[in-house]
Amino acid sequence: MVFVGGDVQTHSLPEAGCVSIGRTAENDVRIDHPSVSRRHAVLHVGPPFRLEDLGGKNGTFVRDPHEPAEDARTLTMLQVSGEVVDVCVGDCITLGSSSLVIRRAPTAAPAPFDAEPRAPLMQALLEQAYLAARSPISVLILGETGVGKEVLAQTIHRRSPRARAPFQALNCAALSESLLESELFGHEKGAFTGAFQARPGLFEAAEGGTVFLDEVGELPMNIQVKLLRVLEERKVLRVGARAARPIDVRFVSATNRDLEIEIARGAFRQDLFFRLNGIALTLPPLRRRVAEIAPLGARFAEQAARQLDRARAPSISREALASLERYPWPGNIRELRNAIERAVVLCPGDTLLPEHFPAQITGGARPLDDGAASSPTPEPPRRDDVATDESVERLTLALGEVERRRVVQALDQCQGNQTKAAALLGISRTTLVARIEAYGLPRPRKRS
Repeated sequence: MVFVGGDVQTHSLPEAGCVSIGRTAENDVRIDHPSVSRRHAVLHVGPPFRLEDLGGKNGTFVRDPHEPAEDARTLTMLQVSGEVVDVCVGDCITLGSSSLVIRRAPTAAPAPFDAEPRAPLMQALLEQAYLAARSPISVLILGETGVGKEVLAQTIHRRSPRARAPFQALNCAALSESLLESELFGHEKGAFTGAFQARPGLFEAAEGGTVFLDEVGELPMNIQVKLLRVLEERKVLRVGARAARPIDVRFVSATNRDLEIEIARGAFRQDLFFRLNGIALTLPPLRRRVAEIAPLGARFAEQAARQLDRARAPSISREALASLERYPWPGNIRELRNAIERAVVLCPGDTLLPEHFPAQITGGARPLDDGAASSPTPEPPRRDDVATDESVERLTLALGEVERRRVVQALDQCQGNQTKAAALLGISRTTLVARIEAYGLPRPRKRS
């Protein structure tokens, strides 16, 4: 990457050989700036990378190799005059008034569901998802927050005959009712204040493809009625329009709520539930997929190292992995990713150790009673169904207490601001209020 004034240029490097850098057109990397000489330097492609100065009039400068790359101080730049010096990925090289940085080309990160080995529960669920992907049937994805519902929706789209068409996703809990209606259905010019031109909604934008409605259980009742009509008629009526427009989309929705309970208390329409629930796929939480923690952790560490331009991704030590496999992961895959990214940032070496992870993971982690979230040693066979029921009950109580503590801590950390606490927990404000009521916590007031 070449930075000249306000411009940024990107040049692909060969796998091996030399790359000339200078102001004239015969150079492999041309920097058209008067501060750069006609033939300023040569980059010998590695590893290791070596920079050769060709006597540029305004000098060539590189980072002092004796200073650690992780040091937070301002780095010292050394002038290179007719010399060949080693440079690393991520180092800043200055030629005259221009700067160069060697970076790794970004690569598309594979979805977590492609990780191996897979837990048996996930393997069976993926086989169902692949079969459902081939048909136009609506899919309802159920599971806790952070288990990867949107990733599974994208996988279904990629495996479907609609893979070449758009995949449009919307978090139904992120917008107010008026904005949500406009985002879903679109609007005509002049339909409301600020509607200066007609705009298609999500359903029209996904023509021929897939619409993913995340947190569909948060939809207001008025929007549920209109969505039901779209599902039944396959037509959408823009806000302010008189004639409906036909659409051809496949619907995939997701929620962490129990929609049957929501139906019983009158918060969700039963007929809409039947329309969305063509086939239901329940994603198991990460604590029941312990075998996937190691490959997912390695994958997330590789992605984090790539973003930081580190030469190699740090590995996870045996002690740290044991803590990760014991921890119940109330935030599921999203929490695991955050913990790994944090550890990679804090780790100066090649191995992630327990001290690089949050204390609640390494210090407060304890095995759960279902055997899946504890150490990977096999669970002894249960004697009867009563023992199984007791274990499930203990697991449920343990998980509920973990989540209750997280809610209390988040509210305390955000001084009672429920919107900020919900964002910190990675859930909607409506879901947070429901958790507060479910655990019998007092509704906090935002502190001044």
